[in-house]
Amino acid sequence: MKSNYLTVKELPVSERPYEKCEKYGAAALSDAELLAVILRTGTKEQRVIDLAVNILNYSTTCPGLLGLNYLTMKDLMSIKGVGRVKAIELLCLTELTKRMSKQMRRESIKLLTPESVAGYYMQDMRHLTNEQVLLVMLDSKNRIIKDMIISEGTVNASIMPTREVYVHALKYEAVNIILIHNHPSGDPTPSAEDIRVTKRLVDAGNLIGITLMDHIIIGDNRYVSLKEQGIF
Repeated sequence: MKSNYLTVKELPVSERPYEKCEKYGAAALSDAELLAVILRTGTKEQRVIDLAVNILNYSTTCPGLLGLNYLTMKDLMSIKGVGRVKAIELLCLTELTKRMSKQMRRESIKLLTPESVAGYYMQDMRHLTNEQVLLVMLDSKNRIIKDMIISEGTVNASIMPTREVYVHALKYEAVNIILIHNHPSGDPTPSAEDIRVTKRLVDAGNLIGITLMDHIIIGDNRYVSLKEQGIF
């Protein structure tokens, strides 16, 4: 029984992304052609390349590849020809590209100033609806060894014990550490508890030889560095 779906192989030879990629390299493919390779099949009514174009044009505010970053499962499944499997594949694809991009930047980035730290983490944290505390561990040249979420909910000593912070720092042989957390309200003004926790971490770090370089609070495209504020 003949399938109702048009595959890439059913396109004219000159329009087949696979053959084009093999002959000229992936860089020769358009955005829609690259996406068509991932999608593999179209529908009874539209070729796979046309489906790819429709997906790329779905967002009216941010069309094209960047728009894929903002599409939810519901958005994708509202596009004719995109079912559950294709939607999941596309979500995984966008997440993979984000991680690749971040890893490439991480290889060369040095977190030398509050501005560089905030710039690196701003987009990941500014829109979070819950408060998260991120521990960033650095080597002697202030390159990232590891970053990890150590607390969610709020910043206080009971859920973010000093010992846990430095256990992780010692495990990864960090020379310096930076603490980052977000304020979902968008206002990065430090609370009294933010300040108290920071001072405890500074004191503990001085005892074991690991420097807390900064505690940065992320708001809505704004940040506050407790180091710059002279709090420690």
